Amino acid sequence: MKPATLEFVRQRFAEYYGKAPLITPPSIEQREWGFVLFSPGYPEIHMRRHIGFPGKDDAIAYIRNLVPAHVYYSSAYYERPDAGSMKEKGWCGADLIFDLDADHIMRGPYDKMLARVKEETEKLLTMLTDEFGIDRRAIEVVFSGGRGYHIHVRDIAFRSWGSAERRELIDYVCGIGIDPAAMLSGKATAGAGWQTRYRATLVEYLQWIETLPEKEALAHLSAVPGIGKSTAEKIRNNCRAIIRDISSAPDPRLFKKYPGLTEIVLAEEGEFKRRLRERAALADEPVTTDTKRLIRMPSSLHGGSGMRVMPIEARDFASFDPLTDAVIFGTRDVRVDVTLPRPTPMLGSTYQLAKGITTVPEAVAVFLCCRGMAEIA
Repeated sequence: MKPATLEFVRQRFAEYYGKAPLITPPSIEQREWGFVLFSPGYPEIHMRRHIGFPGKDDAIAYIRNLVPAHVYYSSAYYERPDAGSMKEKGWCGADLIFDLDADHIMRGPYDKMLARVKEETEKLLTMLTDEFGIDRRAIEVVFSGGRGYHIHVRDIAFRSWGSAERRELIDYVCGIGIDPAAMLSGKATAGAGWQTRYRATLVEYLQWIETLPEKEALAHLSAVPGIGKSTAEKIRNNCRAIIRDISSAPDPRLFKKYPGLTEIVLAEEGEFKRRLRERAALADEPVTTDTKRLIRMPSSLHGGSGMRVMPIEARDFASFDPLTDAVIFGTRDVRVDVTLPRPTPMLGSTYQLAKGITTVPEAVAVFLCCRGMAEIA
């Protein structure tokens, strides 16, 4: 980032931090803080961390004076959050955190990635409330300001959980380590859960096999590791019977009754696994298992986009549009030199930008400069 561009972005951030209402986390005196500065060489990351504040006013004054590119605080609670080593801090527990990042789910246009990761977030919220019984009032939903969402669960019941317990929870959310035999044992439950999802996915897959032309269906099944031509024919011919057995009260002997079914459900890749993965909530596993994670401060700005790290009320999540609702800069004209041309959706429009000097709204200019796609002309 050139000096003029760095100064332009920093001034815009200073303008925001000078007047915006900032939101600090509860128990602020127990949190560690970290900051990435607009220093020479930015966006290369040099974090200033192991910082603690005695209260909200001190934290806000520090941020307004520093004008950081990124603001983080710990999900963990510490006895001495400003201690120089993790061992000295004295861990007292941590919020339960989920991070959903579009980069880990798909590649494509920015607005399409944001739409997809929002779908995953909605699935996760439903799991947490309907299947784990977590009170929605204990859940905070935050747009990360970049490519996804953060879920903060501050229910004290989870605070003392270690990495192993959190691993079990995130495995459930992501559908990792599912036992097919357990999923197909006994009567189906009426409520939500992986047994219901698993059976519905397998039925959906078998119905899809039935719709394929015979040659195409056999080619698909024969491509599954461990399935030969004769077994593929048996599976295709028995699709209706397998579906009937799944819909009644199946047991693990289902896999012995229908050879080839085991290979389908255990295949690491393939159509069945793809459909099953779509029913999971694709959260970032290392974030949830990390009991000492630094997470972005809601109401701060994201130095890689210039957008607000936006807390969202549950009732507003369905209608939330990050490319409008998290954009805080204005529409005055700014001349930029576009170095990486691509369509840029923002504020209800899509800006088709070619390489070279052009004029765009200030909000678009900040976004392009923060993303490394333009310099101030």
